[in-house]
Amino acid sequence: MQALNNINKYFNTARTGKKDVIILSILFFLFALRIFLVFDMGLMPQDAYYFFYSEHLDLSYFDHPSGIAWVLWLFTSILGKKVFVVKLAITLVTFCTQAAFVILATCFLDWLGILQATILLFSTVLISVLSLVATPDVPLLLFWTLSIIALHQAIFQNRKGFWVLAGIFMGLAFNSKYTAVFLPAGLLMYLVLSPVHRKMLLSFWPWLSLLLFAILTLPVIIWNYNHDFASIKFQSVNRAEEAGDSFNFLNLPGVIGHQAFLLVPVLLFALFWMLRSMYKKYRLKLSTIPAPQLFLFSFFAPVFLGFLFIAVFYWVKINWMMPAYITGIILASMYIKPQWVQYQLIGSLIIHLVMAVEIIFYPVEVKSDDTWMGWDQLAGQVKEVRQQYPGYFIFSADDYKTSAILNFYFDDMVYSKNIIGQPALQFDYVGPNLQTLQGKNAIFIDSHPDLSPCGIYPTELNKYFTQVTQLQPILVKKGGKVVRSFCVYTCMNYKP
Repeated sequence: MQALNNINKYFNTARTGKKDVIILSILFFLFALRIFLVFDMGLMPQDAYYFFYSEHLDLSYFDHPSGIAWVLWLFTSILGKKVFVVKLAITLVTFCTQAAFVILATCFLDWLGILQATILLFSTVLISVLSLVATPDVPLLLFWTLSIIALHQAIFQNRKGFWVLAGIFMGLAFNSKYTAVFLPAGLLMYLVLSPVHRKMLLSFWPWLSLLLFAILTLPVIIWNYNHDFASIKFQSVNRAEEAGDSFNFLNLPGVIGHQAFLLVPVLLFALFWMLRSMYKKYRLKLSTIPAPQLFLFSFFAPVFLGFLFIAVFYWVKINWMMPAYITGIILASMYIKPQWVQYQLIGSLIIHLVMAVEIIFYPVEVKSDDTWMGWDQLAGQVKEVRQQYPGYFIFSADDYKTSAILNFYFDDMVYSKNIIGQPALQFDYVGPNLQTLQGKNAIFIDSHPDLSPCGIYPTELNKYFTQVTQLQPILVKKGGKVVRSFCVYTCMNYKP
């Protein structure tokens, strides 16, 4: 940890110039903005959906393992069921991830490199997203980073006990998100390719670490076994079938575009520059790459390049590559010039200013349910409707989003599109048997993010209810202007 002492010494002795003040001011702005939005930003559907997990704790869930559920359960059990508590929970976990990243960087970089890498990570939209929207990536990135720290200590410092910690952390990462399978894969890739450490494959310790990882995957395996491997099929077979006949090279520019937004374009360019520089120097002779760089590369390239390849067959979501950037940023810091960090900060400041204006003032309406705007108003007005129709159960068919939000604000179960016989993610596995709702009446909430008029509802309602009657729509306003619209219907005599 001598590098940390060098950083401290630098800050104690260095003269603060105008450029340093600007850099520190931008970093402080980013930090203050994220803290402000913890208390100001509205609930996102993802926040509500994973809180729904935490209200029904289980070994795993249909679309993800249980890590995020336990994080939200811990914080809301202590501080209460509040929007800011959900945001605070993920912000604090993300802060721990950043601290772990700094520790990891000290294993590979000098003090200037550590500062560069830390600023590069801190300035990304990635950190803002992790701090403000609850997803399985929040605990995944923490345990991913801790896993790599432990593996570094075990391999490069020959500290045997860290093999045990590495196995535990890799297992906890897998219990956060399936992407963690790239951790043991990266370990094996490094040990196979490394002339220096290949002999470790003949020792007991790496295999003990992998065994511990396998043992800690059991909660996910057991849940899947008890549910006909529904989650594994959903994340693998189903996606592969969707990708089978959907080759589209134009997906690739789109994926690169949203990664440029997530990282800020300068950093994404730096990653490609690093790959170009490494290829130019080492070609495809990976075993000739110096051991520390090869180690970092083994946990970056399979995720980053793998998903770029998949992108031409299947739309890769914005968060899927996130784990790659932990080691990728450290590796890129070895190849870029200091002024790149300044350009990164300027780009980050511009993007975050635009984000702040949009989140706080909402000048551009989001024509989607993936928004933070107006959900609390919706919940309040739905409660008023429910008072007029006591005993009616509530459901929505807008994917999971409206149902998850209303579940956050209501004590009683709010159902999803499983009510009308459609797949409904985790809602298919939670709540009473739908047969218990036989003959009951319902209130159906139908989101119209494009503000289109009501009157056309899913035809499936006619199959499951004897009568459907339209009520007054719920209109969400900001500054006197309608920004969200929800159609409301009473549905009589449910027939599951």
